[in-house]
Amino acid sequence: MRIIVIGAQGQVGWELTRRAVALGHDVLAWDLAELDITDAAAVDRELAASGGDVAINAAAYTAVDRAEQEPALAFAVNRDGPAHLAAACARSNIPLLHISTDYVYDGAKIDPYVEDDPTTPLGVYGESKLAGDEAVGRLLPRHLILRVSWVFGIHGHNFVKTILRLAREREELRVVADQYGCPTFAGDIADTLLDLAGRIAEIDARDAWGVYHYCGEPVTTWHGFASAIVELARARESLPVKTVTTITTTDYPTPAARPVNSVLDCTKLAARFGIRPRPWQAGLEALLSSGA
Repeated sequence: MRIIVIGAQGQVGWELTRRAVALGHDVLAWDLAELDITDAAAVDRELAASGGDVAINAAAYTAVDRAEQEPALAFAVNRDGPAHLAAACARSNIPLLHISTDYVYDGAKIDPYVEDDPTTPLGVYGESKLAGDEAVGRLLPRHLILRVSWVFGIHGHNFVKTILRLAREREELRVVADQYGCPTFAGDIADTLLDLAGRIAEIDARDAWGVYHYCGEPVTTWHGFASAIVELARARESLPVKTVTTITTTDYPTPAARPVNSVLDCTKLAARFGIRPRPWQAGLEALLSSGA
């Protein structure tokens, strides 16, 4: 297949590119230097000339707190960019796989979120991502939106790398323990998207386009995740950190509110495609083994 990867230098885009090449696909890897998705004319021109069999959008504005001060930029990237991609894909008859987020939900639900639950984001980041989802759904019938949560990967900045840095500098880490979610390894998201990209004919035949959830398992808190990071890292190196202390959300105020519950129900993806969550610990092992 000829696979177009947009946002190729992001956490998931980096994994998508290398894994697609390893599988023998012809990959067009585009990041901002190759394509500014906020430029509608450029998007239309490049997609029309691409000869792509499928496009995967891994580009996003992901600075959750900074988005509160830069709403115009967040919406330009997260709403307008996907809208331009969807419109261009529709004109070129290219299906689009688009990555979304757990932050489209407000976290007030007690149980895991399913795809049909109401979307009520708490901040600009979630609002802009939801607007992008809605634009893709409106402009392109052959779309698949994959909502993921708590992404971490070998490439780029993320929670795991922050905890590792702090664990090498401090004796105590204070981490929020009252927000629940599912860490998800970028490599697992890439594998899932490439699996789905290879099933375009099946998805067409079954009219299985739409929104799906994918995340790692099991459920944990940021504190639980940080504790696991420290424990696994300590087996590889000597660390000065002695304790990982629990704190509450109110102890660690941020410009943007976070959902208390970011747990996603992945039953729909498993039922339709046999794709099931993978343990996030395996991804964490892979990241640590990479020398991050």
